Amino acid sequence: MKVVTFGEIMLRLATPGYLRFSQTDNLTATFGGGEANVAVSLANFGIPVDFVTRLPKNDIAQSCVMDLRKYGVGVDKIVYGGERLGIYFLETGAVSRGSKVVYDRAHSAISEIKSGMIDWDKVFEGVNWFHWTGITPAISQGAADVCLEAIRKANEKGITVSCDLNYRKNLWNYGKKAGEVMPELVAGTDVILGNEEDAEKVLGIKPEGVDVTGGHVEAAAYESVSKQIMAKYPRCKKVITTLRGSINANHNSWSGVLWDGKTLFEAPTYQITDIVDRVGGGDSFMGGLIYGLLTYTSDDQKALNFAVAASCLKHTIYGDYNQVTVDEVEKLMGGDASGRVAR
Repeated sequence: MKVVTFGEIMLRLATPGYLRFSQTDNLTATFGGGEANVAVSLANFGIPVDFVTRLPKNDIAQSCVMDLRKYGVGVDKIVYGGERLGIYFLETGAVSRGSKVVYDRAHSAISEIKSGMIDWDKVFEGVNWFHWTGITPAISQGAADVCLEAIRKANEKGITVSCDLNYRKNLWNYGKKAGEVMPELVAGTDVILGNEEDAEKVLGIKPEGVDVTGGHVEAAAYESVSKQIMAKYPRCKKVITTLRGSINANHNSWSGVLWDGKTLFEAPTYQITDIVDRVGGGDSFMGGLIYGLLTYTSDDQKALNFAVAASCLKHTIYGDYNQVTVDEVEKLMGGDASGRVAR
């Protein structure tokens, strides 16, 4: 099995600890981005994976490539051009103060990508799964065009296509709304991940009877949303929803549901009481889900449980990437949440 993910990776500059931007005189540099985060998760789980993007030819981009290579992610399909790598700044919130993200990604190399720059026939040689997110088509018209190009080629080759809808209102600023661009891309997608906001903002589908403000989300309420998505996009075979109850910035409940057209599978709910870093949580879920669907091929319940457990563990790890092993995830799935020292 081999997976390809496509999207933007950025330099992440974060304030230390819980300091505000105005308080700090230094920033911690790492790298991250939705599709790259998924690729790192899969590589850690032993799945061969290539990450495809467009990067400038400079030392910062080379450092980024070296970082991905360190985790075992394939980088030889990356194309080069443009002037800069995008940046995002992160201020981590605490208790009642939420985290903040400031983007500096205008005119990044991938935002100036055009159709034809990537040889998708070559990229998809020997590939079984292609993953994209709603972040990529939000970057620019060119990025949306190339994403559609990839999806159509994957469909032509019989490759399974997955998507995290990932609505980011601050990114859709090139003259198109998500609802104008995303439906055509989603129509070519087999496995769709999203939450209640994604379904409404991206697909115009509203969840019924869901209150997400009080820290508790009722899983069964998403069955109607999943049915609506499948009715609107008949290619779709599975709809997955992450269920995050935000008690405060440090304490979230975390679970998920999967609808396969007949059955609504629900994962156990974890109480994550001391979050280290929640950025990349959804990406770690997607990485776990792809691994689970590829590995536990006839057991959607186990695949979902793996995704939720993997992403629960991600909340304990600093940075965008989920740096956990299959054994660690399966241990948590088995009920061992003790956190005892392994000797």
